[in-house]
Amino acid sequence: MESKPAAKGLRERERERHKWGSDFSATESTKSKVLKVHPQVLAAQVKDVLTLLLVFRFINALCVRTFFQPDEYFQALEPAWSIAFGPDSGAWLTWEWQHQLRSSLHPAILGLAYKAVDGAMGFLNLFPPFRAFILVALPGVLQSVFAALSDFYTWKLAIDIYGRESNAPWAALSMSVLNPWQWYCSTRTFSNSLENTLTIAALAYWPWEVLAGTRAYKGAPLQGKGRVTSLRVALVLAAVAVLLRPTNLLVWLAVLGLSLARLTLTGGSPWNSSTLVLFREIVVCGTAVLAVSLVSDRLYFGFWTFPPYKWLYFNISQSLAVFYGHMPWHYYLSQGIPLLTTTFLPFALVGLYKAAPPLKNSASLQCSIMGTLSAAVLTMVTTLSLISHKEVRFIYPLLPILHILAAPYIIAFFTQPTTATTTTTTTTPSQQSLTSPVTLRHKRTLANLLSLNLLLAGYLSLFHQPAPLSVLTFLRTEFERLHPDALHFRPQDHHHNNKEKEQKELFALFLTPCHSTPWRSHLVYPALRARALTCEPPLHTAPGSREREAYLDEADRFYHRRDDGREYGVRFLADEMWPFSSSSSSSSSLMVGMTTLDKEMEMGKRKEEREERENGGGEIPRYIVGFEGIEPVLQSFFGQEQGQEQEQGDDDAAAAPGRGMGVRLTRVWSAWNGAFNEDWRRRGRLVVWDTGVYEGSGSHEGEGKLS
Repeated sequence: MESKPAAKGLRERERERHKWGSDFSATESTKSKVLKVHPQVLAAQVKDVLTLLLVFRFINALCVRTFFQPDEYFQALEPAWSIAFGPDSGAWLTWEWQHQLRSSLHPAILGLAYKAVDGAMGFLNLFPPFRAFILVALPGVLQSVFAALSDFYTWKLAIDIYGRESNAPWAALSMSVLNPWQWYCSTRTFSNSLENTLTIAALAYWPWEVLAGTRAYKGAPLQGKGRVTSLRVALVLAAVAVLLRPTNLLVWLAVLGLSLARLTLTGGSPWNSSTLVLFREIVVCGTAVLAVSLVSDRLYFGFWTFPPYKWLYFNISQSLAVFYGHMPWHYYLSQGIPLLTTTFLPFALVGLYKAAPPLKNSASLQCSIMGTLSAAVLTMVTTLSLISHKEVRFIYPLLPILHILAAPYIIAFFTQPTTATTTTTTTTPSQQSLTSPVTLRHKRTLANLLSLNLLLAGYLSLFHQPAPLSVLTFLRTEFERLHPDALHFRPQDHHHNNKEKEQKELFALFLTPCHSTPWRSHLVYPALRARALTCEPPLHTAPGSREREAYLDEADRFYHRRDDGREYGVRFLADEMWPFSSSSSSSSSLMVGMTTLDKEMEMGKRKEEREERENGGGEIPRYIVGFEGIEPVLQSFFGQEQGQEQEQGDDDAAAAPGRGMGVRLTRVWSAWNGAFNEDWRRRGRLVVWDTGVYEGSGSHEGEGKLS
């Protein structure tokens, strides 16, 4: 029997209530065995699924206690913090925001959440450390809502494709919930995570009837009840996703291309009513979203700009993407898709292979939908493989599609119909996934796969690189202890005199690879002043020039290994971080035998150096933060071995440029940072050293204290 031409899905089933559509070639005798459920039960089921997903992802957000990539914070939370608390709040805005490469829409959502929650807590006059704790946790909680919606719309689109009476939608939902990558990344505030939710939601609202062509709907597939409204919702969501991440356009080029092909190839005229409606809505919805985006960027940047154009200009014309890494062409095939799907990879590959994008008139609507989704995956992976800089999260929006395509094959592999319900007409995996009684098979394999997923998710979210987050908790609580009168959230909320006093202290110096920790979103208080090594790209150089090839950013210069075999970092600290250190370390010996005039000049020079330190140029911090591999560097620079100061001589001063700075390093905190790290600079424990130049620091609790 020929399959029905339309997948009614949730929207149509809720409207018609009594109709049950299926895209599988099941016999009427098989369908008759499916128990029809009351519409109120169906609505309650949808509500229950969404509620459980919201609770699940909320727990997920609280359990993710590790650092993954800096974009989670510096491309979302830092500009959001600036929106909520002002430009003087201490937020670190990277070069992308200074040159308008990013859309302000994503930070605006987070910034409004910051502002609303902080306003409510301020109205209730809550204790500042508690307010800081809530603000740190807020972005993950908000993102957990988007993560739950991603799971929900994956299930919803699978129902639209396979039918409610199929087990495949539940398989797709289970894969989404049990996927380690989803657990690890879905509640992080990457723009890719929001892009993932927007993409699958737009696909769920997309009127797939257009793939059936005009003949199946008597020339008007978009004239059905609610079809234009559904199209508008899909286009708005898709437009926002494209503005957030321009590469998302590749997904919609495939979907729109095949939709237009089916509308034109199966109709008498390419300019039929459905084609005109589709073009009209694309223009109207795209223009509306673009206008909102332009206004948002105008309010954020202070002038009119178009971030997608700037993104293309800097990454393609200026070739700056290569500055952040170069991967082989097969990266997404050999690493990207396997990391996304993990143990579900074989089923995803089978689903992609089986779902060829057909344009034949005889193809069922279900086959057309699956073929279009497969084409979207292949289009995005192929195109992004041509770009030098690649990351797994760039293809993150494809993960729900891969789950949906893999669903019938994972059902067919791990279940089989009971003997009493097996029919000779079910010959494909999709036909075997009806909700007739089934039994599990390959149970040991299934248990091993699920155990491996749980192990990966647990390790990555709790034990792999947790120190970059916990060190900021330590610094924030130390600041709360040492400066209880400076716990304000906006600089203008504090008295001028106290602010002036606090500005003399650099609380923390991070000698780590650039962006190794979050920043103001976790430090919170603007009075908590901190400094870190930067890694600005060579914007001033021409692509392919010798100057660009030789360029080293600040972090690279610190970790640069010298040809003379000496410890890296010592010369950087002496020449760039504390350029006054060499002269101050030997100033006493230099002043011996000087004339009065020379002494006065030397004293004036030292006074200028002190003023430079106090004004922020080479000032000594209260705490130094770094991975334990830099401890010998610090000891070599400050002339301190195993916590003991040595007698100073001229030769020692030359070997230890910072000996005369009065620094006596003491470990006051350290934390394990995972079993492995591919970056040698980040290996080992993360350590906080007290410099000993301020009173009341953590060193009073005992030298060498570890946590």
